[in-house]
Amino acid sequence: MAKTKNIEYYCKFCQSVTKMERTAEIVSGDENKVWAKCKKCRQKMIVDLTQYEEAVRSKVPELDTATGITYSPMRSYNVGDSLFHEKLNDFGVVVSKETTSGGRSSIVVKFQNSGEKKLIETINPQ
Repeated sequence: MAKTKNIEYYCKFCQSVTKMERTAEIVSGDENKVWAKCKKCRQKMIVDLTQYEEAVRSKVPELDTATGITYSPMRSYNVGDSLFHEKLNDFGVVVSKETTSGGRSSIVVKFQNSGEKKLIETINPQ
């Protein structure tokens, strides 16, 4: 695996998948584990790169780009829906639905090229 400075990994302190910066190798000789610092909460933790590689391989399932729904914040989506985001020019799949602190609905979408993004859904025009 090529050495990358930043990786996306589950932070046990933030309890979410965040970007982490590789800071140092483990001295004990296990080349699959490195120290990484969460860019969100700034905590350092040991990251197992074998788990990271497995997560990267299963990142986005194959999508049928012909059936992708064009994303609009006015619409409502279900988990598993494939959609196309015009501004990102990317296809993705809805992996979860959440409620924001303001009470609005949001969806988490894994895009093929842009990674995981949180998008607003079901905005009612005033």
